[in-house]
Amino acid sequence: MQPTSLLSPMSDQDREITATVMRERSRLGGFIRRRVADAGEAEDILQEVFYEFVQAYRLPEPIEQVSAWLFRVARNRIIDRFRKKKEEPLPESRDADDSDGADQAWRLDLLLPASEDGPEAAYARAALITALQEALEELPEAQREVFIAHELDGKSFKEMAADSGTSLNTLLARKRYAVLHLRERLQAVYDELEM
Repeated sequence: MQPTSLLSPMSDQDREITATVMRERSRLGGFIRRRVADAGEAEDILQEVFYEFVQAYRLPEPIEQVSAWLFRVARNRIIDRFRKKKEEPLPESRDADDSDGADQAWRLDLLLPASEDGPEAAYARAALITALQEALEELPEAQREVFIAHELDGKSFKEMAADSGTSLNTLLARKRYAVLHLRERLQAVYDELEM
């Protein structure tokens, strides 16, 4: 009597699944990581997508366009994750003491979709925040400091001018240049999200 092997040979279907996973893993993983900041969470989503793929591939109905199917499922899993998370809204405007109102059009919270508009808006908001962080790192230091101090730390231009000795107009110009750069960089994300 011959001993039976515990490992059975791979079927043609298993080889096709393995080949698809190997071919699409890198590109699909990059797609997910660009949209999900946490690397562990991105890997979880990637695994969920491949698990769903294996389950769907074994059904009698064939998947016509495997790559498109994988990306659609990935996008849906990302949206599902954002449904489960509660977004923290940005603080209300701190521009009350900047009475000239010139900066009102440049407020960060006005550039982002409202998180209470559903999971797609929450996903778009998170994607834009990630892109914003990357774009902020590209700014010259003086522009980045003014933008962060005003938008994130809540300092008024008058406070910054008094603290730094830099004129109010210079600070306003730095913020304006920073916003123009950020708008240009974020436009690609807006276009991708079809907003």
